[in-house]
Amino acid sequence: MSATISWLGHSTIRLVLADNRVVLIDPFLADNPSCPDNLKKPTRCDMVLLTHGHFDHVSGVSDLVDLFNPTIVGNFELCAAMEKTLGKGKYSPMNTGGTQTVDGVRVSLTPALHSSSIDTPQGPMYAGMPNGIVVEVDGLASLYHAGDTDVFCEMEFIRKRYAPKICILCVGGYFTMDAQAAAMAADMLQPVSIIPIHYKTFPVLAQSVDEFKNSLPEHLASGMVAPEPGQELDWTATGLA
Repeated sequence: MSATISWLGHSTIRLVLADNRVVLIDPFLADNPSCPDNLKKPTRCDMVLLTHGHFDHVSGVSDLVDLFNPTIVGNFELCAAMEKTLGKGKYSPMNTGGTQTVDGVRVSLTPALHSSSIDTPQGPMYAGMPNGIVVEVDGLASLYHAGDTDVFCEMEFIRKRYAPKICILCVGGYFTMDAQAAAMAADMLQPVSIIPIHYKTFPVLAQSVDEFKNSLPEHLASGMVAPEPGQELDWTATGLA
């Protein structure tokens, strides 16, 4: 089964399934300084998964709806806020702790320690709780995108409940957990493979993953992959190849 995972800079992740369907997590594309120019305008998108409503996670949704009308999955208030502000889109809302299967993609929302709002001309609009996302597809390793968060004790529960083999963790600090906290998160989650995100985009964020890698136990550091934005990683049944 051939599938890929790509980091498109900041927190944006592209999943390409074996049947070539494309899932985008937190699409921040056109205005993302880390996203390669040739990937700022996707050629396909079948589903969008959202962790929370901040501009650097949802700003690409409007263009994706115009081009592809993908199914948009997020928590109930976030989907309602997006529909109200955009006036368009096909939404499949859910909430923290819930799981739904959309066209063979099983999506679960987990807690995250952050905030969530949608920008409007009148100011921020409440967009529900922030979330992490667990994605499960038959024949592929389960993955956990932590969203924007600090480390929290319930990550051990996420490991026990979902056992994600691939963990996608923010490491940049300032708005999210930093390298040392992310290493603590990885130690609680015990994944096979780790992809660090939410760094190097803006000056206030960490500019490398060196501290994160050096903070990991040896057995986890060996499974950490820090791809260049746009680089495709093989997504297999056991993790990243």
